Amino acid sequence: MSEPVQPVSLPPSAPQKNSNVKHLVIVGILVLVSTFLLNYLLQASGLLPVEASAEATIIDKLFDTHFAIIAFLFSLITVFLVYSLVVFRSKPGQSEEGMYFTGSSKLEVVWTLIPLISVIILAYLGAQSLTQTLRVDTQALVVKVTGFQWAWAFEYPDYGVTSQSLNLPVNKQVLLKMTSRDVIHSFWVPEFRVKQDVLPGENFVKELRFTPTKIGDYQVLCAELCGGAHAYMNAPVVVMTEEKFNEWITKEASAVIQDPAQRGAKWSANNGCLGCHSIDGKESVGPTWKALFEADIEQIDGSKVKATSTYLRNAILKPRQQMRKGYSNLIMPDTYGTLLTPEQIDDIIAYIQSLK
Repeated sequence: MSEPVQPVSLPPSAPQKNSNVKHLVIVGILVLVSTFLLNYLLQASGLLPVEASAEATIIDKLFDTHFAIIAFLFSLITVFLVYSLVVFRSKPGQSEEGMYFTGSSKLEVVWTLIPLISVIILAYLGAQSLTQTLRVDTQALVVKVTGFQWAWAFEYPDYGVTSQSLNLPVNKQVLLKMTSRDVIHSFWVPEFRVKQDVLPGENFVKELRFTPTKIGDYQVLCAELCGGAHAYMNAPVVVMTEEKFNEWITKEASAVIQDPAQRGAKWSANNGCLGCHSIDGKESVGPTWKALFEADIEQIDGSKVKATSTYLRNAILKPRQQMRKGYSNLIMPDTYGTLLTPEQIDDIIAYIQSLK
């Protein structure tokens, strides 16, 4: 049998080379134009929220770099594809085969080296950005953050203040020391860009640093699926001038609440109770507190008990022992005995009693 005839790759003629160069020049110009337009659209479309921290400015520079690379790669692929379909398509009546091309070792080396170098450059830029975002300021404002199903609590240990909202002075670094009471949560303020998972357990205190740069109202979100009310695990963030922050701290630190029910309202809000229990009669994850005190409570076995102070105390401290019909007792944390003092529990019961 005769040997199969191998196709021969002939060197392109001079007119052919000129034609190839012309096509490459046209495609190159189209790629640049497309890259510029796509990058402009990505930048102008508002994909990112406002920059409200020093770290957001650093991180957004990386986003801008990635947007430019995305626009270029998309243009490089799409322009070559569309141009080839339009210019090199078979013409009517054309039936001959196209020119045979062999592989190119040089091209393979080039398209291996370029991505490799690009990854190294991006890794360097990312490491630089990470170093800047982790910058330590010894004068940072310390705030202890506690996440729980499904709310956030904020404590300012240097001032003895607790709050449902995260109040911060502008242009001052903040050090958050965060933990969780139950499951994994994730602290995220989109305008600040930085994010940190919050782990359960006293030994797993996670830290996060950022410097707010824009006065305004923002919102803490939980970025980790943490249960049924995950989508509503939000808390306000207020960035204010240092003068207003000092006024707020002074007011909160000097406020002494004499009424036990008012104190109970504060403990309930700060410890996430109102995330599961409504105070207006609306259905929620847990039973409403409105008109709960001294009400007849039907248990899962059909029996009824009266919601006395003793019943409510046991419901707080030992939620697994009382099975109320229509509600799961597995959601209620059983850690409030260590998180709340007996006096604080008395105040919460007084608050429930006031919700007639």
